[in-house]
Amino acid sequence: MRCPKCGFRDDKVIDSRQSRDSSSIRRRRVCLQCAYRFTTYEQIERSDLRVVKRDRTHEPFDRRKLVNSLAKACEKRSISLVTLETAVDEIVHELETSGREVASSAIGAKVLEKLRVIDEVAYLRYASVHRRFEEAGQFVDAIQALGRRVKPNALQPELFAPEAAGKLPSAAGAPETAVETHGRV
Repeated sequence: MRCPKCGFRDDKVIDSRQSRDSSSIRRRRVCLQCAYRFTTYEQIERSDLRVVKRDRTHEPFDRRKLVNSLAKACEKRSISLVTLETAVDEIVHELETSGREVASSAIGAKVLEKLRVIDEVAYLRYASVHRRFEEAGQFVDAIQALGRRVKPNALQPELFAPEAAGKLPSAAGAPETAVETHGRV
């Protein structure tokens, strides 16, 4: 590492600690020639994630585009920046672990999944662009679909995992849902 003041190549690390979000390491260094102190950050080099657009063109993944689209959907809503950053971090992690190329529609689906939990209005705003709503009826359908979904109660934990809460076979052979059987098997 070159000293930013004198350009000397030898330095000594005097302090090392993780950043607040644990995504990088902050190092305090001192130049061995001029004793100038400076800070460096060490981060993991991300793989070259490529986005396949709707028109089949490829472009490098840009985290800032993701942040900006989420911020625009959440504009004038009471959603903290920490919540948005957490959602972006989770989406980026899922994308990076899924492979080297990802379709833009898959990114949009992950964003919609996160926004549905965070804020319904932001979800509708993003869905209107992602799904290309062209008439009011599409908005009405999306709103009705939001109204039909079961909203989890924060005070009561799930009895069954979401996968297991689907259809359960009944004695007569007709399918019953877990809600209709009140948790009895």
